Amino acid sequence: MTDTALSQAELVVRVIAQTAVDNETHFCELDAVVGDGDFGYSLARGFEIVLADWDELGYTDVASLLKKTAIVLSKRIGGTSGPIWGTAFLRAGGALTNTPEPDGEAVIRALRAAIEGIKQRGGCDLGDKTLVDALQPAVDELERELSRGSGQALELAAIKARESAEATKGMLAQRGRAAYTGERSLDSVDAGAVGIAVMFEAVSKAWREAELERA
Repeated sequence: MTDTALSQAELVVRVIAQTAVDNETHFCELDAVVGDGDFGYSLARGFEIVLADWDELGYTDVASLLKKTAIVLSKRIGGTSGPIWGTAFLRAGGALTNTPEPDGEAVIRALRAAIEGIKQRGGCDLGDKTLVDALQPAVDELERELSRGSGQALELAAIKARESAEATKGMLAQRGRAAYTGERSLDSVDAGAVGIAVMFEAVSKAWREAELERA
């Protein structure tokens, strides 16, 4: 495995973690409209431990980095978010086991494994008004655009994630506490879907900056 492969994975995980911490209040406010209002709090508590314990995670490659992150998230994130986010990272890491040099195809495979893990753990699918409604379209877009280069593909995936997250307004929530609010859920976006969009945007920005530094 090259240092570049691992350093890129570190960049992505650290940016996701920092974005979760930085947007704690924003994500809570979104969730409070029809949910418990604790989505941002729960996510931040897990990812802040990932950042604080980074040097002690003990990973050796991309797969083990994702798996170690999964363990922290499963233990530290409360409510339903812990199992869902933990499963996503665990499945992604599992898909990259014995893949020392993950290429674009391998990354897509890992992301799709994460999506399937989320669906199974959360009992959800597209159209249920969950984070899957932003994540799956973004990954589809990323796969379609990989030939343009990783930086541009990420930018386009981030745009798709944002569009898809905004499109959850008007959907009837089928999972989580929001599902108990009935038609009230039609008037707001899904907090998890917006969270995915914000993370894609942050990763895309950081990726481009890293590319410019290497140029």
